[in-house]
Amino acid sequence: MDAVPITELTEGPAGETSATVRERILAARAVQSARAIRARVNAQLSGPEMKRIAPLDAAGRRLLERSAARLHMSARGFHRVVRVARTIADLAGAASVTTDHLAEALQYRFVERH
Repeated sequence: MDAVPITELTEGPAGETSATVRERILAARAVQSARAIRARVNAQLSGPEMKRIAPLDAAGRRLLERSAARLHMSARGFHRVVRVARTIADLAGAASVTTDHLAEALQYRFVERH
């Protein structure tokens, strides 16, 4: 069997254009601004606003509780993960935060700490 050329391994599928990403971000910000009472974006959400805007289902709560315990997450870190998960959901056009959004947010948290 012949070796696979390095270029075949390093070249991936074409990603989104900057214009496409910009449109997704603008749409997500518009949703965030329209949805919030005080805050303009998810990063500014208070605890009570987060509970209303980004409620977690049972599976999401379990995932976040287990992760918070394993990562020794503070309350501030816990809320930050939920805010990031809500933003990921907004960028995906999702109405609610799923365990996939939480898992992605937790991955960013893990990378940030290491």
